[in-house]
Amino acid sequence: MKNSYKFFNNQGCKYFPCHSLPERYGKDDFNCLFCFCPLYFLGEKCGGHFSFDPEKGVKVCEDCNLPHVPEYYDTILAKLKEAIAQTGGLGKSSVGPIT
Repeated sequence: MKNSYKFFNNQGCKYFPCHSLPERYGKDDFNCLFCFCPLYFLGEKCGGHFSFDPEKGVKVCEDCNLPHVPEYYDTILAKLKEAIAQTGGLGKSSVGPIT
């Protein structure tokens, strides 16, 4: 796939590939646009394949490839728009300020 606003491939990254993709995809199909998953904050509602590390109390996404498969771009944007709508819009947060 060609680099565009929906897709970016960075095979020069020292972490590439950070996840494995299904067999039908090659290294040129790996989407690096969402290097850090923008859905991580959704917890269990992210839609990806994850587990929780009870010892560390964190979500583990090493087996998830949702942000790295090109055709999931629209899915990710839809989930982000839904999360923004649920918080009442941009600039509002139920979490509070970062200190």
